[in-house]
Amino acid sequence: MTITETHALAPTWVDVCPFDWLISGRGVCALVGGRQVAVFRVDDELFALSNFDPFSQSFVLSRGIAGSRGDRLKVASPIFKQSFDLHTGACLDDATVSVATYAARVSDGQVQVACP
Repeated sequence: MTITETHALAPTWVDVCPFDWLISGRGVCALVGGRQVAVFRVDDELFALSNFDPFSQSFVLSRGIAGSRGDRLKVASPIFKQSFDLHTGACLDDATVSVATYAARVSDGQVQVACP
């Protein structure tokens, strides 16, 4: 009998900026592992998702304004205004579309995103 163990690799965290530099409700774009990632601060929570808007085919989600739809935190694309759930990346206007999300944290005052 062979027992196979799986070990999850610890993520590589990439520094983005000091947490205090982020304005609540606004986003910034960071290059993480060669990918554009939109990072949002909403109050004291951090969210990171792909900066690519699949509807406009543009890297613009970091320029959207975060808000809420009902009890869901979201960002609206600045071009065609589709909204994406900040927790899951799911499009709130078209259930067949979503964007990638990434783990984000604050460590020693620095915003960090897990490298994809």
